[in-house]
Amino acid sequence: MAAPIISHLLLVSILVLITATYIGLILFLIYGWKKTADFKWKRLDHSTGFSVIIPYRNEEKNLKALFQSIGSLRYSKDKFEIILVNDDSSDNSLILAREFQERLPELNIILLENDRKTRSPKKDAIQTAILRSNFEFIVTTDADSVVPPEWLAAIDEEIQSSGAKLIAGPVGFIKRADQKLSHFQRFEELDFLSLQGTTVGSFGIGHAFMCNAANLCYEKQSFMQFAGFKENDEISSGDDVFLLQKFREGGLKISFLKSVDGIVRTGYQENISGLIEQRKRWAAKTTNYKSLFGKLSGLIVFVMNLSLIVFAGMALFGLFPYMPLMLAFLFKFNLDFVLIYLAARFFKREEIMRNYLWASIMYPFFVVYITLLSMLTGFDWKGRHFKK
Repeated sequence: MAAPIISHLLLVSILVLITATYIGLILFLIYGWKKTADFKWKRLDHSTGFSVIIPYRNEEKNLKALFQSIGSLRYSKDKFEIILVNDDSSDNSLILAREFQERLPELNIILLENDRKTRSPKKDAIQTAILRSNFEFIVTTDADSVVPPEWLAAIDEEIQSSGAKLIAGPVGFIKRADQKLSHFQRFEELDFLSLQGTTVGSFGIGHAFMCNAANLCYEKQSFMQFAGFKENDEISSGDDVFLLQKFREGGLKISFLKSVDGIVRTGYQENISGLIEQRKRWAAKTTNYKSLFGKLSGLIVFVMNLSLIVFAGMALFGLFPYMPLMLAFLFKFNLDFVLIYLAARFFKREEIMRNYLWASIMYPFFVVYITLLSMLTGFDWKGRHFKK
C-alpha cells in the first residue's frame, strides 16, 4: 500500500507545482493589464507622419470594407500615405486597389508589387513598402481588417505623449448585428481575447513579447537602425513579434495603445481548418522567441493544459485522485476567466463569456493539439504551404 500512496503524493505534488506556477503567471498578467493605463484623449494637433503599409494577397472579398474604413480616417491628409503591396494576387484585388486609388485622389495612395527575396512574403512586402515610404513612422494593418476613424490620431497622441518608438494596438473582431456566430467562432474569439489579455498584461509588467501586425506602429529610423527583419527573414511569419523583441533588446521605448478608439477589427475564420492553420502559424513562431519570459509563458501554458489532460486520463482509470485535479482546474478556470473578462469588457464583448464554461473544457485539448501540430508539420497561409 505504501508504494501507491507515495506515487499518488508525488503526482499530486507535481500537479500542485505546475498549477502554482500557472497561477503565478496569470496573476502577473492580470496585474499587468490593470497597470497598463487606459488611453485618454488630449486632442493634440496632428503631428506625426505615417506610412500605412498593407500587404494583400487574394483579398477581393475583404478590401472594400478596408478601403471604406481608410476613406473615413480623421487625420490630416498631408500627414499620411497608404501603401498597398500586391503579393501575387490571382483574383481582382489589384483591380480594387486601382479603383480605390482613382476614387480618392485626395489621399496619397501608392500601389506596389511585392519584391520577393526571402521565405517570408509578408516581410518582403513590408520591406518593399518601407523602402518607398515617405514618413517617419510605419503603421501596418492586414487586408482583412477595418480601421477606426480615430486610429492614426490616437497613435499620434500616444507617440507625442510617451515618446514610444513602437506602439502596439488592440485587435478585435468585426461583428455584424445580424451575424450568428458558430461554436468554433465563439471559441476563436475567447481564445483571441486571452491572447489580447496576455499581450496587454505583458506590456504592463515590462516583459512584452506579443503584438499583432494588424495594429502596429514603429519608427522607420529605428527599424532601419536595427536591420528590420534581418535574422528572422527566413521565418515565414512574425513580422510583428520579432520586431517587438528587437526594439526591446535595443532599449527603445515601447507602449501599448489601450484605447477603444484604436481598435482594429478583423474577420473570424470561415471554418475550423482555417482556425487551426492560423493558430499553427502563430504557435510556430514561439520556438524562435528571444524573450525568456515569452518562452517560459508558452511553456507554462502548454504544460498546464497537458497536465490536465494527462491527469484526467489517469483519474479516469483510477490512477490519480479526482479532488486535486478538480481543484487545479477550478483555479485555472477562475483566473483565466478574470483575464479574459478584462479583455472582453475592454472590447465590449462581455456576452461572449456565456460560452466560457464549455470553451474552457475544450481549451486544453486545443492548445496541446495545436502545439504538437506546429512542432511536427508546416502550415498553409494565403494559398501557400510553408514547411516546418
